[in-house]
Amino acid sequence: MGLSVIGSIFNITGIAINRYCYICHSLRYDRLFSNRNSLCCVLLIWVLTLAAIAPNLRVGTLRYDPRIYSCTFAQSVSSAYTIAVVVFHFIVPMLVVLFCYLRIWVLVLQVRRRVKPDDKPRLKPQDLRNFVTMFVVFVLFAICWAPLNLIGLAVASDPASMVPRIPEWLFVASYYMAYFNSCLNAIIYGLLNQNFRKEYRRILVSLCTAKMFFVDSTNDGAGRAKCRPSPLMTNNNLIKVDSV
Repeated sequence: MGLSVIGSIFNITGIAINRYCYICHSLRYDRLFSNRNSLCCVLLIWVLTLAAIAPNLRVGTLRYDPRIYSCTFAQSVSSAYTIAVVVFHFIVPMLVVLFCYLRIWVLVLQVRRRVKPDDKPRLKPQDLRNFVTMFVVFVLFAICWAPLNLIGLAVASDPASMVPRIPEWLFVASYYMAYFNSCLNAIIYGLLNQNFRKEYRRILVSLCTAKMFFVDSTNDGAGRAKCRPSPLMTNNNLIKVDSV
């Protein structure tokens, strides 16, 4: 669960930095994100993710929570670690992503104002659509995960007094709201990304075509088996012909 949550945040941050360099620093993009550098970035994301969840094993913050009937991160075990998780694994990455997307929006608005009908736009429509898709994904991620992280900050400030004050329904709602974000991503990709929809249609058509082909092949094979003469009859006919 920790790999999924922290990895998602760091990957969203990495994508935002990549989009920022691609759109705002396009002349240096190929050098910044060469094949080797891109691989290093991906490895760095997962190294940071492993480093982020490793303290859970020592601090003992993974415990069963009867409110959600699951083992999860206990926010009241260690105030210092809970604050560190919220700050370094949510607030700081979200601020970096927000900076990158705000800079991209400023550039998009500037380009739209300056571009004349006869000029070739600096941003391709496909690039703009991809940016909008990832921006919506980021906004939904921040909205879905913010309540749970804010509750964590409140609990970490004074666990003894704050834990009884937080209603159980509020914690449960924020918990499932955070994990419901994973379902929203597929919906956003389907609504905003034409390639995503096209690939889904291609896969479904391929599956249906393969199934129909399999059924037709089976029926044809059974029909040929019925129409085919038996080996015995064939041999008898050959014997009669030879005798004549």
